[in-house]
This record gives sequence, structure tokens and C-alpha cells, in this order.
Amino acid sequence: MTLDDILKEINSVQSVVILAHENPDGDAIGSSLAMCLALKNLGKDVDVLMNEYPANFSFLPGIENIKNKTDIENYDMAIVLDCPDIKRVPTNLIPYFENAKITVEFDHHNKNSMFADYNIVNHVAPACAQILVSSFEYLGIEITKDIGTCLLTGIITDTGGFKNSGITTDTFDFASWALEKGLNVSNIYREAMLTMSRSKFEAQKLAINRMEFFENGKIAFTYMTKADDAELNVKAGEHDGIVEIGRSIEGVEVSIFLYEKTTGYKASLRSNDYVNVSEVCLMFGGGGHIKAAGATLNMSFEEAKKAIIAEVAKHLK
Repeated sequence: MTLDDILKEINSVQSVVILAHENPDGDAIGSSLAMCLALKNLGKDVDVLMNEYPANFSFLPGIENIKNKTDIENYDMAIVLDCPDIKRVPTNLIPYFENAKITVEFDHHNKNSMFADYNIVNHVAPACAQILVSSFEYLGIEITKDIGTCLLTGIITDTGGFKNSGITTDTFDFASWALEKGLNVSNIYREAMLTMSRSKFEAQKLAINRMEFFENGKIAFTYMTKADDAELNVKAGEHDGIVEIGRSIEGVEVSIFLYEKTTGYKASLRSNDYVNVSEVCLMFGGGGHIKAAGATLNMSFEEAKKAIIAEVAKHLK
């Protein structure tokens, strides 16, 4: 199973659906749109299906290709991006994957269930978008300025603006290529990383005011509820970045952010130096990366708070 095999399959199909994990971030959205534009340039009929996405990514080329439903039930091919397990795809969109004749995935998470017919997984890549850069280059698929903008957005967001560990020389090689091709890198960074709505600002302010510290300041903890979301009119993706605030505080090794879902609470974790938060989240059926991971805790707020702090504490030095 190689990229050449996948290209042969792509050449043999006409209709393609692209899927990503629930609550898509910049890497999931950027990778999905880059793949969409690349396949359209090859003459394919392509749909990107997402229930919702953060409004600050509306600047991306090809954003009009994102839909939340389609009349097509059986696609020739389904491609899943930035997703370690098909269970992470929104439940209502999974049938599009199951009904497709051929399935493909590209991913970079530590724990991957290799759920597709063809699985391109690189655990050391800092972003799924970076896997697509090398894949497109290998296959001779042209990376246009529009495709490059989507890919660079995925890389910038998943590396935290080039500041997270795991960045490779290929990361900066692509950024250099983007500058040479005339991409507005500073604008991409500003739109993807810095621009926020008033409601997102209010959400961050609330989370900061609630922040608590445990284990001699090594753990930062904050939370938001569905009632908070309703009061502040918080939209899709506007919780993004809150967990990073705690990580930036001196002395903090792990930052925890809990936010209420329809059932239970979603925990987002970030670490600085040595705690593998993917292992922490694995204890609750979640996962992710060494320094960025998440899990869903089907418990009351107090139970979830106590459980996640206690598990993190076990990993502290």
C-alpha cells in the first residue's frame, strides 16, 4: 500500500467525499480544502462534509466547498483527514465513509486505528497538512497558491504558530516555499491564529477569571458550561485557544480546559516539557499527541474535574 496505489485509485474514481474529525480545527479544515482543491484540479467531483467550522477560517480558498449534507449517498471514494479513528468523525457523517467503494486516510496522531483501505499515517509529522505537502510533491500534484494557503494554515495552527515541539526542517522549508510563491504568510497567520470575535474574547476572559492552580502551580485548570456558551453566544471553534492560556503561565506543566457537551465534558489538555497528555487522555478513552490531547468524560462536572486533575497529577515530577 503506497501513495502510488492511492493515485491509481484516485484516477479510477469520479466522486469523492472528504471528511475530518468533529469540531474541526485549522489542520482538519486546511487539509480538507487542500485535498478538495487538488482533486478538483484533477477533474474529480468533490464534496467536503462538516457539520460546522470556526468562522475565522472563512478566508480559506475553497471554503464554499464545505457542506453539512449532500444528496449523494454512495461516493466512489471517501478520504478522511487528520483523524485517528473513524469514531472521531461526526456520527451523522460516518455513513458516507462506510458506503464509499474505496476509503483512504491521512493522519499524524500517535494512536491510529488504521481504519481505511489505504492508510497514510506519519506520527512524527507536526500536522496532517505537512503529510499532504510531501504526498502531493511525491505524486506530482501541483501545489497552487490556493492549495498552499490551505496547507500552510493547517501547519501554522497545529504547530501553534511554529512554536510547538515536533516541528521539522520540512515545516520551514514549506514556509519558505510559500514566501517564494508570494503567499501572504503574515495574513494567514493573523487570520488563523490572532483574529477573534467578540464572543471568543469574552469566552477567553471568563475562562481566565475562573482559572485555578493545583499541585504547586504545575496544573492550570479552567472550564466553561453550555449555559456560558448560550449567554456569550459562543460559536463553533470559539473554545479554541483557551487551553493554551494556562500553558503559557510560568510554572505550569499541564493546562486543562473542560467544556460541557450534550453529555459530559470534553477535556482539552496541553503540556510544556515532559508530561505525555496523550497517555493521560487514553485513560478516559481519548488521545492525541504527546503535548496536545483530549478526551470526553461522561461524568458530572465535579467528578470530571477531580478525575482529570488526579490523573494528570500522577504524571508530574
